[in-house]
Amino acid sequence: MFVNREKRITYLGFNDFWFTVVGIIFLSFITDYLFNRSFLRFPFGEALVYWSISLFFTICNWLIIRNVIILLRKQFTHFKDVGKRLILLFLAIVATVILVDFTGNKILSFIFNRDYGSQSFYRVRLPVIIISTMTMAIYEAIYYYIRLKKTIIEEEQAKQAIVQAELDALKNQAQPHFLFNTLNTLRDIIEQNSKEDAVEFVDKLSNVYRFILESGNANLISLAQELKFAKSYIHIQRERFGKNLKMEWSIPDTNLDNMIVPMSLQLLLENAIKHNVISKAKPLTIYVEVEDSRLIVTNKKQPKSTKIPSTKVGLKNIEKRYHLISGKSIKIKNDDNHFSISIPLLRSSVLKNYDERTYN
Repeated sequence: MFVNREKRITYLGFNDFWFTVVGIIFLSFITDYLFNRSFLRFPFGEALVYWSISLFFTICNWLIIRNVIILLRKQFTHFKDVGKRLILLFLAIVATVILVDFTGNKILSFIFNRDYGSQSFYRVRLPVIIISTMTMAIYEAIYYYIRLKKTIIEEEQAKQAIVQAELDALKNQAQPHFLFNTLNTLRDIIEQNSKEDAVEFVDKLSNVYRFILESGNANLISLAQELKFAKSYIHIQRERFGKNLKMEWSIPDTNLDNMIVPMSLQLLLENAIKHNVISKAKPLTIYVEVEDSRLIVTNKKQPKSTKIPSTKVGLKNIEKRYHLISGKSIKIKNDDNHFSISIPLLRSSVLKNYDERTYN
């Protein structure tokens, strides 16, 4: 156990090789100073002999108690057992110190033909018990800190796994939502236009779905990527509405590297197209702009007279995804004449921090 680094880390929480070496040497000098003060009272050679005796006792106490710690940690593995383990460890320290002192003194008495066991319990054993307990407390403090840190990390990873699962569910929800509405559009084109127009629409739709598949695993993409997708979507919609659907884009180049939830801008455009009349008599203009680090989509309200089938997924989907990733929310402004939705533009560090929390 002492030479196996992996086992030391597993049962002690850290590699204690140098801690043990330095600790034994340090405590042997402390013990010698408390009981003999050998290097102050005797010549160096004789003092070295007395210090060697303290070193012998220190090594025995340290290694025995250290192995007891390992045995107790194997036996009591849960946090709820900490109190029980500490009580048993303290009792083991007391028993070890008494046993080592008694046995060691017998050995020394036999070797040097002198009585080494005459000093009282309070003079020798009690201070050693106190010193040993304080030293082993360092082991316990390090072990407890590492276990607590590991538990916190595991709990955080579990939470992030749940969040990621929710995000995946929302992304999987958004794609069928898009398909549902594009199929409705395709149906209208088939009813109102030629077969060639429908075929061309399907070809362009396949390009749009290529983007969806490529960004399917991403929680955030750049605004530049989302704009490319949104403009492809608008291009498809113009097959249906022609010049009656107008767009006004006002997005500075400095914002193109900002991050956005995939398909969020497209969904806002889809929402405006779906719920408003678009005709030659009532053309629809959609305004897309950036203000105060938010992307804003605005349109004049031209409600349809007939209720449009809806899965009621769109805005709630975007709102939940933003909340899970960044804690930020979308804002809706609905007055008599205009409907406006703004979504946060995020920095790339948000995605980095999210990924670190999820996978570390």
